[in-house]
Amino acid sequence: MDIATEAARLRAAAEAKPMRLPINRKVDESHHLVTPDGLSVWFTIQVSPHSRIREAIFERADRTPAEEEVRGWLEQLFDGATATEAPTFPGSTTRRFEVFENAS
Repeated sequence: MDIATEAARLRAAAEAKPMRLPINRKVDESHHLVTPDGLSVWFTIQVSPHSRIREAIFERADRTPAEEEVRGWLEQLFDGATATEAPTFPGSTTRRFEVFENAS
């Protein structure tokens, strides 16, 4: 699987259908893919009148995704922006990364 191609597809889907905050929290399935080895990747863009949040979520059924698994995706999905990893619960098999942008 070519990460750059799939990341571009996810970015395009998120740009085409951003979630409007605070009310639209339903994520379109076009913002999601599962790699052949079972890594689930979600990418969304959330917009409000004052900010824009780009979010990537990585999940596995059996374990937390490793740094090596998510690094290439982060570079492609966030176009060089530095993403911050959100805290998670102990034992979680999910990792979430965000980039906050001021809309003004």
